[in-house]
Amino acid sequence: MRFFSRVFLPFLLLSYIGVETYLKTQNTSLCGEVGCKLAGELLRFNPIYLNYTGFIGIFFLMIFGYRSLKSSFFEGLFFLVLYSAIAFEATIIAYQFIANPEPCLFCLGIFSSLLLIAFFSSSKHFPIVLAGIFAILVGLSTLSLTKNKAYATSEGLYLIQSESCAHCKKVKTYFSKEDIKYTAISVKEANARSFLKFINISSIPALVMKESSGIHILTGDKKIIAHFEAKKKAKEITQTEVVQTKVLQTEVSVPQETAIQSSNLNLGRDFFSAGAVADEGCSISIVETPSCEDDNESH
Repeated sequence: MRFFSRVFLPFLLLSYIGVETYLKTQNTSLCGEVGCKLAGELLRFNPIYLNYTGFIGIFFLMIFGYRSLKSSFFEGLFFLVLYSAIAFEATIIAYQFIANPEPCLFCLGIFSSLLLIAFFSSSKHFPIVLAGIFAILVGLSTLSLTKNKAYATSEGLYLIQSESCAHCKKVKTYFSKEDIKYTAISVKEANARSFLKFINISSIPALVMKESSGIHILTGDKKIIAHFEAKKKAKEITQTEVVQTKVLQTEVSVPQETAIQSSNLNLGRDFFSAGAVADEGCSISIVETPSCEDDNESH
């Protein structure tokens, strides 16, 4: 059993890591899941170096395990390396569960193999190993860690806010009143705080406007509300101009009878088409002038 747990199982794990390391050098992998790719993004360096480290560490674990069959000194080294490797992998796995949508299957495979080696090597000390893993998981879960995911995935408005912030409430009330759709992101999110810190913004509310033309950021309730008020007024002015243009085009459409009378009065077509290129005052004067039909009725 000691040979099985301290030599054979480490050899299998060493082979597993060796195959994965070789495949990564060939730009492929045993694990094709998204979680494995996301786990690589969390590292400060190329993931291949972590494979090299793991391969060397398990190699020495296997050597120490073999020597521990006849030496208590190497037995101590074996458990020292084994428990250190478990603590290392437990930290990585715990962080992945917190930061990633899904963990790396390759890392889970290594972690499970190390637990098997620890269980068969010394079952009486295995509860201590589990207690250490649980402590690592609880410790990391108490931290507000940046999650490895995107928030602004599509075009729209993203409001970084807090439920207790009075200025944020003003913006949300205004958006609700004007029926403006937005996505609320709590400032408690580590990603939100990291983003604000990165662009040197120290106050909320902060509005991220993701558009096809780019990303724009507004901070403060007054600036945010003023921006949408300006857009609202510009839209009203545009709608008014469109309505006036339609009215103008309608009023300058001269009936056929009027055109005949104008020819009898020796008035050119320019007289009736002048309003089409004139300013708003001309359109008002044309509207206020009695129509020919009214004149005929008065006679």
